[in-house]
Amino acid sequence: MPTQSSFRDPAGCFVLEEQRGLRTVKSEFVRDTLAFLGSDVAKKWTAQGRLIASEILEEPEPGFSLRLAHPRIFFPSYAWEWTAGQLEAAADLTLDLCEDLIGAGWILKDATPSNILFDGPRPVFVDVLSVERRDPENPLWNAYGQFVRTFLLPLAALRSLGWPLSSTLSRRDGYEPEELYPVLGPVQRMRRPWRSLVTLPVLLSRRTTTGQARRMHRPAPVALKVLGHTLRSLRRSLRGLSRTAGESRWSRYRENVTHYAAEDWKRKTDFVGEALSLAQPRHVLDIGANTGFFSRLAAASGARVVAWDSDMLATERAWRDVCEAPADVLPLVADFARPTPAAGWNNTETLSLLDRSRGRFDLVMMLAVLHHLLIRDQIPMEHIARLTREMANGWLLVEWVGPKDGKFQELSNGRDWLYGSLNEEQFTACFGSYFVPVRRTVLNNERVLCLMKVK
Repeated sequence: MPTQSSFRDPAGCFVLEEQRGLRTVKSEFVRDTLAFLGSDVAKKWTAQGRLIASEILEEPEPGFSLRLAHPRIFFPSYAWEWTAGQLEAAADLTLDLCEDLIGAGWILKDATPSNILFDGPRPVFVDVLSVERRDPENPLWNAYGQFVRTFLLPLAALRSLGWPLSSTLSRRDGYEPEELYPVLGPVQRMRRPWRSLVTLPVLLSRRTTTGQARRMHRPAPVALKVLGHTLRSLRRSLRGLSRTAGESRWSRYRENVTHYAAEDWKRKTDFVGEALSLAQPRHVLDIGANTGFFSRLAAASGARVVAWDSDMLATERAWRDVCEAPADVLPLVADFARPTPAAGWNNTETLSLLDRSRGRFDLVMMLAVLHHLLIRDQIPMEHIARLTREMANGWLLVEWVGPKDGKFQELSNGRDWLYGSLNEEQFTACFGSYFVPVRRTVLNNERVLCLMKVK
């Protein structure tokens, strides 16, 4: 897997290795870093699993850098692959940590989703160098603007303007209020949340500068009280942007499904359960997971699951379900046919979806998704089989849906003649180049379930 690196923080740099993350802290920041790691806040948060654990590799000598090792989060993900609920959870975690820090004499010097990774459905703060000592007389949180740009404005743009979170891939530091102001109408600018998040900052920016604001000082008790008020205000804004997710064509797939009779659905579920029992995977990739029914089944067997689906509302429901009934599932808004690219300097700051996935899964599940790739995305079968093999270390569980199937015909939309040559024999031959069939069953609706093993 390519190396992911981070070097923008003046206090140090980070490199992601196969089994761990390595962080180098520059000599002038070592003392404060060690003090924070030894603090009650850091110990409490680490014990709760909300702050990444840190191992000191060797005691640094005065004037030398410090090397830390962190456990690797199994599958790194980024804000442009999250649902709105996941971004809200990451924002909540950031505010929770900052509240605890300011009471102990520390503060976050930056506030961005890049500081957060998800371990299953649970957000974890992973950048220990984002913590610095707080000036007790400074009433301002200097990371306030970044929190608004990277958390609140993307959520507001999604909720009110329909801008997908995936668009933040090209915006490392989020949206600027000045970018959104011209997009809003005169009435909209004066309504919540735009009035406080966009309109007032734009108007005030013409009268003051950030440099002036950062020189503000107040008596220590007053400064602490103002900071607390600031964080509560941000949380209220966050709550104001939170609302019950809507529905899409796929977010209620399980309830509305008509192409599986009750007997077929039971047989499919039983086959998946038997496949999981036989394969006994530790890590599962569920491609086209929809709302995560089979992802949760895989997690119940003891596997750690990463679940991809291109429908954000279906993925949102999958994430909320595994939060309500905890399961080791990480749902992501991800499209196998259009995978997230690498980004950042030299394409190494954030890794591509495929680079994070190759060879990391004992079992890949592709249930009722292959015909979508063939028809909607027009990916040749051989290409799908080859890339699937790159994801799978051991096993593949795949569902074949043929041209006579009603959903196949619905997707082909009168272009049946284009796909007339597709058949189970071709499916078996293409995937047979990389996998050995182990079990097969045909449902009453003629859909075929196959468990295969890597050659």
